[in-house]
Amino acid sequence: MSAPIKQLESFIFASRWIQAPLYVGLIIAQLVYCWLFMVELSHLVTGAFGPHKLTEADVMLLVLGLIDVVMIANLLVMVIVGGYETFVSRLDLDGHPDQPEWLSHVNAGVLKIKLSTAIIGISSIHLLKSFINAANLSEHTLMWQVVIHVVFLFSALAMALVDKMMTQTLVLQHKSH
Repeated sequence: MSAPIKQLESFIFASRWIQAPLYVGLIIAQLVYCWLFMVELSHLVTGAFGPHKLTEADVMLLVLGLIDVVMIANLLVMVIVGGYETFVSRLDLDGHPDQPEWLSHVNAGVLKIKLSTAIIGISSIHLLKSFINAANLSEHTLMWQVVIHVVFLFSALAMALVDKMMTQTLVLQHKSH
């Protein structure tokens, strides 16, 4: 192989590091979500013990908001760790006691399925919050939230089916060789 082609290929392969600052940006976004969680938690605590007591529905909405923030933070961790591992560079975590179990078999397909299920979970929390607060929302808004949630469900199902078909195809190809 000629030297210019080898240099070009090395340059193309090294370009994956352009994504590293994007993952650092997502870590900063996660810090923002941590801050938002603390702000919402303080609203819950002051509302529960302050002079103007929260109703049970208000507490439930605030707690669901906290769960929503945690689920988005979990989604960020999956994208940051899984994406970096899949697209930039291997993480040297062998033997680390805190290494996530799922990281040992992460690939683009697994990451897509995990992300889609996380998005469905987040959408479910939003939908539940909307149903609890349905008296303050229009029927049109509720309908569209349900439609969007169903689209997320079907999209995740389609991705899982495509991933399963691709995996079966790879297994069959591997067996035939």
